[in-house]
Amino acid sequence: MLEFFATLHWGAVFQIIIIDILLGGDNAVVIALACRNLPAKQRTRGVLFGTLGAILLRVALIAFAVVLLDVPFLKFVGGVLLLWIGIKLMMPGHEDHHIDPSDRLWAAIKTIIVADAVMSLDNVIAIAGAAEAADPEHRLVLVIFGLVVSIPLIVWGSTLVLRLLDRFPIVIALGAGLLGWIAGGLIIGDPFIDRWPALNTTNVEYAAHIIGVLVVLAGGWFFKRRAIAEGRRATN
Repeated sequence: MLEFFATLHWGAVFQIIIIDILLGGDNAVVIALACRNLPAKQRTRGVLFGTLGAILLRVALIAFAVVLLDVPFLKFVGGVLLLWIGIKLMMPGHEDHHIDPSDRLWAAIKTIIVADAVMSLDNVIAIAGAAEAADPEHRLVLVIFGLVVSIPLIVWGSTLVLRLLDRFPIVIALGAGLLGWIAGGLIIGDPFIDRWPALNTTNVEYAAHIIGVLVVLAGGWFFKRRAIAEGRRATN
């Protein structure tokens, strides 16, 4: 054990922790949005289990990061999926009391894990790159260590965002818009898109981000209005 710490690349450890902190903001928003409709007693469990599931999946993604990012259409499909997740997260919560609370909890956890998996396609490269400076035998341990250190920060961040969601509903739209921004970047960054040099410009990249935001906000607004209208018809 002492030999392990003596030969550990502490510079790589520091870099991984910083990357996790910087990238934890996106995770905190997704976790908060997915858990906002849970009963108060289940919110903490939703945040913790969702975070742990996302962390474990990210470790698995890092092991195959370089290969995954080179697969054509993977980022494109992931971006489309993230657009739909953003739209769904804008919709009002279920008021049907026949829905089992445990079902809602697991639905929130699944949403967190799927969204984080999609959002992590680019993020894991930064972490894997930082770990490259370390001894090959230490790399996976470094990644896990950095992610474990980041868990309290992500949990705290998502708890803070949950409080903001309760007080300021506009934060829901901002969080969903953030997912749209990330989705637009994933779609335009797909290896298949690289075949058209005209699309590989900064202006096109920004346009893709903005279109992603608009798609999520417009889609979320449409389905939210429809859900509210259906709810009113059901009560009449």
